[in-house]
Amino acid sequence: MLENITLITPEWLQKHNADALILDIDNTLTEHNSFDISPEVSCWIDTMKQNNIKLSVLSNNSYTRVKPFADKIGIPFVSEGKKPLSKGVKQALKIMDSDKSSTMIVGDQVFTDVLCGNLSKIRVVLLDPISEETQSFLKFKRKIEKLFDLRNKNKMTAKGE
Repeated sequence: MLENITLITPEWLQKHNADALILDIDNTLTEHNSFDISPEVSCWIDTMKQNNIKLSVLSNNSYTRVKPFADKIGIPFVSEGKKPLSKGVKQALKIMDSDKSSTMIVGDQVFTDVLCGNLSKIRVVLLDPISEETQSFLKFKRKIEKLFDLRNKNKMTAKGE
């Protein structure tokens, strides 16, 4: 568990024997339904690419939402991924030519991203959401997530220790 995606560094990935990341979009790389990318996240993506870290976007969102965003950041994608099911993960692994043992799933939701990683037997990095939810269903899911208290237990330090 980390506060944000920029705390994942090439060195941190090497320490955890990973060289590939499957990334959620909304509230992980940008705010919900936004196409804007912060300078920090843009720099992070560039750093990952420069260090030969394989990246793929996996989103439950539609092709019309995911493709323009993925194109903007230059990362291959799987839309309508049906997380937490593993079909989208298999597609993302194939796109990156990666295997489960060297890949991590990165996202902000327990019932999609974390559960998807667990069902797919891939390590997960749970991030704090970039912003508060505005949609009723997502607000409800966040309240249910709090029952599990995952975000407050064992949060890694900025160094990912």
